[in-house]
Formats: sequence, structure tokens, C-alpha cells
Amino acid sequence: MRILRAAATATAFLALAACQEKKPEAGTPAAPAAPSAAAPGDRILVGHIGSMTGSEATFGQSTDNGIRLAIEQWNAKGGVKGRPLALKTYDSQGKPEEAAVAATRLLVNDKVSLLLGEVASSRSLAMAPVADANAVPMITPSSTNPRVTRDGDKVRPYVFRVCFIDPFQGTVMAKFARERKIDRVAILRDVGNDYSMGLADYFLAKFKELGGTIVDDQSYKAGDQDFKAQLTAIKNKNPEAIYVPGYYTDVALIARQARELGMKQPLMGGDGWDSVKLFEIGGKAIEGSFFSNHYSPEDPSPRIQEFVKAYKARFGAVPDGLAAQGYDAAMVGFAAMERAKDLSGPSVRDAIAATRDYPGVTGIITLDANHDAVKPAVVLEVKDGRAVYVTTVAP
Repeated sequence: MRILRAAATATAFLALAACQEKKPEAGTPAAPAAPSAAAPGDRILVGHIGSMTGSEATFGQSTDNGIRLAIEQWNAKGGVKGRPLALKTYDSQGKPEEAAVAATRLLVNDKVSLLLGEVASSRSLAMAPVADANAVPMITPSSTNPRVTRDGDKVRPYVFRVCFIDPFQGTVMAKFARERKIDRVAILRDVGNDYSMGLADYFLAKFKELGGTIVDDQSYKAGDQDFKAQLTAIKNKNPEAIYVPGYYTDVALIARQARELGMKQPLMGGDGWDSVKLFEIGGKAIEGSFFSNHYSPEDPSPRIQEFVKAYKARFGAVPDGLAAQGYDAAMVGFAAMERAKDLSGPSVRDAIAATRDYPGVTGIITLDANHDAVKPAVVLEVKDGRAVYVTTVAP
């Protein structure tokens, strides 16, 4: 997913990270640092960077839970190459510069063998140069912007993702809208968020290609509280649905204000909606709306239901898509480490790149030449205060 406010400054963040003095961790590490050249039987340290606090805290917390479950299950089987896995997590605080600093600490000071994170594309873009510079593999669970795994025309050698990318996600919802005979759609996008802007652009292009009409294209900025001017303009254009590819807090407020204006159209969006906070804040206003996501806990597949059962037993909640993505990113990484001839960065990188048909919770995962996952998406409907499975859309 996700916010691309600072892609152009990733290099600056790397420089900042390299020279910054070590400070108290923003997040709580799961384990102390391990030496870089551990003897057989010593722990293999894995690093995670996520937004554990801030306006998107549920993203980081869910992802961290998924990673922890994967580590516990892998350790129960004997670990990787006979060695137990341990996790150290740092809080990005929702800031790209903090993500870059944390990545440097994990790779240079803590000597992790694998870097997991971030959810937001802006933070992953800040971390990616650090991973490449230190030759340590990085897997982002949920950053969907195409540039995360590419530096211009070149593929980033040590950066991978286990999620689909924005062009596919925007296309999914455009196809879904047309299949439901929706002809007229308005867009309300976060103009300061490249995740939102990218999804809106891809949706717009595909929806028009499929014969639909975009009747209005309004904008806001994350953190805004009053959306009634934009919604009033949209209301006057009488769309059949409104595409809002933002994050859960803004989307929930938009839904409430739309209903206050007497607007009954369903909202549509992307994986940035995926949080229990969407239902808590949006309440009845978000009912009947649709969004694309990585998986559904209602999928009857035994593989998915085993994950849901294990997660509920461990954390007392139904896992959202971020938890599932964190779990898959960790499992893909650990499986590659097991296959690799050794745990050096190049060996693990090559093993991750060779991932084919991995049976993940969020789909069968194959990594392509761009280090992107080729996998399906699901469409969910908000019904009775939860996200209900509607359909699966293949690449």
C-alpha cells in the first residue's frame, strides 16, 4: 500500500541514517541483537520495521503479529537450518526518515539476516537503498507502488514484495464496478498521497476503457476533517458510486459526511481501507461499500482457515489482510533461507528470487523478474460491521 510522500528523498534518509547517533528504540524489540556470523545453533535475527504508533498504527501492529506467528510456527518445526529465529521490531512512527534510520540500525548494528517491512510505499522506498547498500534481502509485505522494487529502469537487487501492485489493484475495482453495471463514478483522492493518486489514475483509465464515465474527480489531503465541499460537488453530478482510494480514517469520515448529505451511493476503494477502525469510525455509513484486498478470512481454503485459527488462538482476533501479508512475507523469506546454500545476503536473495508457486495465505505466490508477486486479489463488501468476501479476481 501505500503513501509515497518521500520517494525522491530516500537517498537523503540513507545519509541521515548512516550518521545519526543511536537513540532509544521507538518500538519494542522482540529480541536483542545477534552477532552477524553466528555459529550453528545460534539464533538467526530477523528485522521488522512498521508503523507501530501513529495514524496507521493498526497496519504495523497487524503485520508484526503475522510475522511473530510465522516465527513461532517455524521455530516449532526446528527453525531454519536447525537454528531458531528471533525478531527485532522498530517503529517507523509512520515517517519515511524513521524507517530509513531503523533500517540502518537493523542492518549495520543489529546484523539481521532478513529485513521485513514496510507497509507504506514511502517508508519502503526509504528503506530500499539501505537494503541494497548492505546486501541484505528486504521483503515488503504490502507496499504496492511499482517503484518500491525498481530504481528507475533497474530492478532493486535485494528488494522484493509479496503483494500485488497498484496497476492491478486499480484495474480490479474498475472491472468489478463495470461487472455490477455501474456506469457513472466519481473519484475522491488524497492529492498528497501517491498511493491514492496512483490507484485513482489506474482505476480511472481502466474504467473509461471499459466504457464507464468519470463524472467528477475531487481531491483532499490526509488529515482533513471536512469533506463536505467535495462531496457536495460530487452529489450534484449524481454518480452511481464513489471511488475513494485512501486510508481507513479518512475513508470512514468521508462515508459519514456523505450520508449526512443524503448521499446513498456505495463507496469503493483499495487495501488502505483494511482496518477494524474503518468499521468503528465509519459505523453504518460505510455499510454496503466495497474494497479490494489481499485475502479474506472467510475463504474456506484449509490453508487460510488454519492460519485464521492459529492467529485467533495467539492474538485473540481475526487476522486482517496486513497480518496475512506479514505472515506470508516472513514465510516466503524463511522458506528461501532454508533453501539457500548459506545465510549470506546474496545466497538468500537468490533463493527469494527463485520463489515459485509458494502456497501463501494470500494466494499462490510467484515472484516475477521485477521481484513482484503475481497473485490474485479479492473484493470485500462492508456488511454488518465487517468485511465480507464477494469475489476473487485473478491477474
